[in-house]
Amino acid sequence: MDASRRFPPPTRLALLALAVLGLAGEVCANAAAGELPAIASRQRTERKTFSDGEIVEGFFKTAFGAEYHLAGRVDRIRKFDAPVRVFTESDGRADRKAQLAKVVADIAARVRHLDIAMTENAEGANVRVKLVRDRDLYRTIAAFYGRDKAREIRTSLDPQCLSGFRKNEKFEIEHSDVILTIDNGDFTFLDCAYEELLQSLGPINDTASVPWTMFNDNVSMGYFDVYDQYILNVLYDPRIRPGMTVQEVKAVLPEVLADVRAWVKQVNRLGE
Repeated sequence: MDASRRFPPPTRLALLALAVLGLAGEVCANAAAGELPAIASRQRTERKTFSDGEIVEGFFKTAFGAEYHLAGRVDRIRKFDAPVRVFTESDGRADRKAQLAKVVADIAARVRHLDIAMTENAEGANVRVKLVRDRDLYRTIAAFYGRDKAREIRTSLDPQCLSGFRKNEKFEIEHSDVILTIDNGDFTFLDCAYEELLQSLGPINDTASVPWTMFNDNVSMGYFDVYDQYILNVLYDPRIRPGMTVQEVKAVLPEVLADVRAWVKQVNRLGE
């Protein structure tokens, strides 16, 4: 099983083997997020132009490997190969549940070949998001992963939020769990929600060497930035299949990247 977790701001780290807006009618998550000064300032200064090499570097460093590895191979593409349905369990704060729904809608609008949406049907969901108060975080982690694993996570990682996925022998993600705390402010909640949800879709490996991705321990965004849209759109292009090796991905990447560039430019209205 593969997983990622979030440090208290501003640091983050991804774990592996425990196997976390835009066009006006397009999505309102970014519009809502943009009302927060910390997010609005990041959006004003966000870099939106990247070379092929910069995009490819971030993709390979996040879609392969893992900083924290317990079991299973990490040298293959891992992704959902079916519609993704997100179910939320909450101990309170209806506003957080509403914010999460906007985050999911934003991701759906910006990742072209990813079918992701909220559901009220727990049995039909393959992503479960648990919203908890900070004081209940470790109790929830223990309920998800067992006391021994929770103790190890707490000792070595001290997470603020957590995500993990279970994959099959074909490296298809079958189920993801995301745990988010609800009482640490809007920016922290949105930052955690975007990172953990996106990582639960496959790019589970954090990297300190790519300065433009939210999958970097030292980067906090609070919204779905352009660079990470490139990573997720490459990952969910139909030509990138679960179980592919680095070399297999490299063989199809030029044509995939050309199509992804056109999509990201269109959905973000770049160059207008």
